[in-house]
Amino acid sequence: MTAPQADLSGWSVAPFSGGGYTHDVYRKGSGPGVVLIPEIPGIHPGVLALGNHLVDNGFTVAMPSLFGEPGRGKTIGHIAASVSRACVAKEFAAFATNKQRPVSLFLRALARDLNASTPGKGVGVIGQCFTGGFALAAAVDDSVLAPVLSQPSVPLPLGRARRRDPGLSESELSAVAERAATEGLCAMGLRFSEDPVVPAERFAVLKERLGDAFEVIEIDSRPGNRYGFARTAHSVLTDEVREVDGHPAYEARKRVVEFLTQRLT
Repeated sequence: MTAPQADLSGWSVAPFSGGGYTHDVYRKGSGPGVVLIPEIPGIHPGVLALGNHLVDNGFTVAMPSLFGEPGRGKTIGHIAASVSRACVAKEFAAFATNKQRPVSLFLRALARDLNASTPGKGVGVIGQCFTGGFALAAAVDDSVLAPVLSQPSVPLPLGRARRRDPGLSESELSAVAERAATEGLCAMGLRFSEDPVVPAERFAVLKERLGDAFEVIEIDSRPGNRYGFARTAHSVLTDEVREVDGHPAYEARKRVVEFLTQRLT
């Protein structure tokens, strides 16, 4: 059995401008809004399958195309080109610590726009891999009620400071922590236990700052684990999902849908 995949069928696309940036945004569905930020190398077939799954569960999904070629598979060339673009772009500040990333301004504007056109109390934001931490930075905005950080890998964990860096600035994290304390904001984080790109220290810092408002799902990828995950297992909600009850990534995806439903409806 392989991970779910899909194509661009049924998705509409139009440019959206916010925070000084313009990106194409793919939209589909009805119901409460979810901003689904793609992982490297972009809106690949696995991300599209996740988007369709959210639509099937009653959400309106908006996917910004931040890098890569939408609909194209995860080839070595596609990944390399996307990594090269993402790592040098000032918009993402891939190596900076304690940094407000410019892309967060775009994502907050997109979240506000989606919230204005969809029912529900607010919107969710799912970030993955390179974009994982961007979801929490978006939650500075009141429109965001359900940030989900799936395997957040920025800043790239080179050295102790970057391993502990939560992926957003201190002022942004303080604002999110304040919302958690006074407004009941909750966030969710997902990672594989042995993922070298998503250090455990990063989640520990977020847990320290957000406490019970930060729900963590950590999937065992140690050698000999029951489901045969490699030590390099990374993409919790896309590449590693097998649609079989009890499968940890499948159950994690179920919990994400449940979390979004509880927070937004």
